[in-house]
Amino acid sequence: MSTIPEIRALPVPDGLEGERVDAAIARMFGFSRTKAAELAAAGKVQLDGAEAGKSDRVTGGAWLEVEMPAAPAPVQIVAEPVEGMEIIHDDDDIVVIVKPVGVAAHPSPGWTGPTVIGGLAAAGYRISTSGAAERQGIVHRLDVGTSGLMVVAKSERAYTLLKQQFRERTVDKRYHTLVQGHPDPMSGTIDAPIGRHPNHDYKWAVTADGKPSVTHYDLIEAFRAASLLDVKLETGRTHQIRVHMAAHRHPCVGDLTYGADPTLAKRLKLTRQWLHAVRLGFEHPEDGRWVEFESEYPEDLRHALEIIRAESS
Repeated sequence: MSTIPEIRALPVPDGLEGERVDAAIARMFGFSRTKAAELAAAGKVQLDGAEAGKSDRVTGGAWLEVEMPAAPAPVQIVAEPVEGMEIIHDDDDIVVIVKPVGVAAHPSPGWTGPTVIGGLAAAGYRISTSGAAERQGIVHRLDVGTSGLMVVAKSERAYTLLKQQFRERTVDKRYHTLVQGHPDPMSGTIDAPIGRHPNHDYKWAVTADGKPSVTHYDLIEAFRAASLLDVKLETGRTHQIRVHMAAHRHPCVGDLTYGADPTLAKRLKLTRQWLHAVRLGFEHPEDGRWVEFESEYPEDLRHALEIIRAESS
């Protein structure tokens, strides 16, 4: 059955006079510049009734019409065992796991690999049905390329109370990351808003109109080419540590997406960013008692540290 495409039309604000069509679409409709350019290239953008290219210029008061992209098909949870996923705590309300690298927290459009949700389902766990259908029980996430601690809600009460703690920033989330160079100062706070990257759908960036984002860091150990940091998140934005450290000119070692040196990653035999969630503390949803969990570095991160320590000795 065919569907009628959704068309949205808005007058161009005077403040965008002279902007490119793709930039105007991004500002007015909330798309990235990349997605806006794709829509224009597909003939889905009109300016005052005439088809517009991505590099055409807009004028104040002109009507910009965009054929909105179709909503993605709903994703399905597939019960599939996850190799290397360790369950370190399990009770009636929560399950705490150590997520291995290469595993997503939940299914999403375009991701066909293993997920925490699928792994728990395959292991017979019944988790909370709260939240979106594809991410039930998930109260926080780790990037696919980041390993470490996650808590998943099993009961509806646990989901509500844990989400509240994350929202109110009372959860203690600690990470260790190996970053290029030597941050100055060696301990500090990065307070910079994070939003979608203007040119890349899959990336995030420090942007003037982003959401408030605060990262605290302390030096653990310094090497010739890099520094091992303890990082505490005050907020929990997507890619927050990776974006903040890159903006601070000290990207996470191995994080090629955010500008890390590929030769250093190769030397340390890393195929992902050196970033691990080492500690997670929160009030248990059953009775409010404070609980903390810790996780050791996985083998690839330990091996990279051994190499860089040897190089620095």
